[in-house]
Amino acid sequence: MTHASFGEEKHSGADSAASNRLLPELDRLPAGCLIPAMRPRLFPILALMAPLALLALLALFAFPALQAAPPAVGGPPALPSLPQGTAAKPEPAPTPTPSPEVASDSPRSSVAEFLELCNEGNTKGAARFLDLPPGSEEEGPVLARKLKAVLDRHLWIDMEKVSPLTTGNREDNLPPDVDELGTIPAAHGRREPVRVIRWERADTTLWVFSRITVSRIPAWYDALPDRFLRDRLPDALFRAPAGPFFLWQWIALLVGIPILVVAGHFLGWGTKRLAIKVTERTGTPWVELLVQRLTGPVSVFWSLLLARAALPLLSANDAGYAFVVAALKALFVLDLLWALTRSIRVGAEAAAASAWAKSNPSAPSILSLGVRVGEVTILFLGALGALAEIGIPLASLLAGLGIGGIALALAAQKTVENLFGSVSLAVDQPLRVGDYVRIGEFTGTVEAIGLRSTRLRTLDRTVVTIPNGKLADREIETFAVRDRIRLACVLGLDFGTTAAKMRTALSGIEGYLRSHPKVWKEQIVVRFLEIGASSLNIEVMTWVETTDFQEFRAVREELLLGFLSAVEAAGTGFAFPMRTVQVVSGNLPLPPAQEIK
Repeated sequence: MTHASFGEEKHSGADSAASNRLLPELDRLPAGCLIPAMRPRLFPILALMAPLALLALLALFAFPALQAAPPAVGGPPALPSLPQGTAAKPEPAPTPTPSPEVASDSPRSSVAEFLELCNEGNTKGAARFLDLPPGSEEEGPVLARKLKAVLDRHLWIDMEKVSPLTTGNREDNLPPDVDELGTIPAAHGRREPVRVIRWERADTTLWVFSRITVSRIPAWYDALPDRFLRDRLPDALFRAPAGPFFLWQWIALLVGIPILVVAGHFLGWGTKRLAIKVTERTGTPWVELLVQRLTGPVSVFWSLLLARAALPLLSANDAGYAFVVAALKALFVLDLLWALTRSIRVGAEAAAASAWAKSNPSAPSILSLGVRVGEVTILFLGALGALAEIGIPLASLLAGLGIGGIALALAAQKTVENLFGSVSLAVDQPLRVGDYVRIGEFTGTVEAIGLRSTRLRTLDRTVVTIPNGKLADREIETFAVRDRIRLACVLGLDFGTTAAKMRTALSGIEGYLRSHPKVWKEQIVVRFLEIGASSLNIEVMTWVETTDFQEFRAVREELLLGFLSAVEAAGTGFAFPMRTVQVVSGNLPLPPAQEIK
């Protein structure tokens, strides 16, 4: 079994400091759920329990990267706590059993065999690695079990740092045949060493725990915070199947996480009820909406706060305590991100309902782009914060990103171009969502303007996606900004129309246009245009005072019917293309011979 040394516990101080820092956040995050909505929210509760339960299983894989580096012999390590911003430094995975080149009578072999025998429950065999006073051999198994409990709690031994030589470590400034494994916290803030000595007998040579170390085992064991449980629970529950936790602690995690989630849900419900009563007096709709949207994040916040307060009950060793604290900090960062993203959307909705947005046609597009940029920025910064809380070195990560920045820029140049194109579209506002536009050969209604592309819905109900980088460089014709819609047509009358009938038709068409309520009276064009090949053409051009194309179609129909009535009232009609072919009988004269080639 492998260990890494840890120093004195500082759980209570960390708990108090964490609560002092987290409680102000609670005052700013109202949330909860209404009683009528509690039953429909049972499934979300179960869905929230699942990731928190998986957090415990994460220790199986993440723990090797979260182990705290063992301190120098005789000095306590810096334990991470919730208010601090760093987790324990990762250590290479130690070797659980002695490697072939390790001497069989070395300190490493003896300590490894002692720990292995204790893990197997063979405390009688492990007792032979204790330098017991004469006449106390019967107490050996009990002292071996207690020493193993003390080491599990305070001294996570890194076997790679224990000497593999028969002679032990000769460079530790200790007497020959004496090695020190670490220190254990004692009374009055002192730290007492754990040492092994070389013990030679006629038939064997072992490294055993020194007699002074053995004499201190009862006092160390009595000072353990979980001694009450160790004296009453079976030894099988104090074996570590995986990660830094004993079996009984894994069971406590699996039972306690659902309880914490449900308790956080009810506390969130109470918080929301209180917040609703306060916001009802303000009469501000967006504040009430914010309370509704922050229900989930604040319920999770309560669960994390309760978990942090209940952490001392788990009686975890320093490694397990460091892992749980780092995981809680990472979850708190993610929960804060969740609350911030929801707050951004509420702010955008409140801004969209303001007088500024109603008077500014470009407001919807600007708000939509701002929400997306804000969410991406928050998620990026939050991901960095969460990675830092679980112990991943951000300096190395950012350095790697800097080295790969050139390759990333080359690979993502189109993406960056489209991003700046979306910013250009938001600032210049050549089109907005819902506008009917013509872009090159495409005509349709703008459905969405994203960070990368813009989507058009054509009249054939197909969707055309245009990258924003290209869209910013193209000509865009927007029909939505028209104040009126032009009607232009050419009426072809037949050649039987006399000049008097033509004048009557012209005056009738113009009079009808001026009498129509939807026609813009400032400019009406009704003129005899030309004598065409098969008709006498009248040019008609006017503007309909509407911006709705559907309404324009109805008005256009009325106007065309009025034109037809005016032409009929003039006693004439519309021409249609016609060609007259004249057939001549007899022989046609041939062209002169000199013209034939």
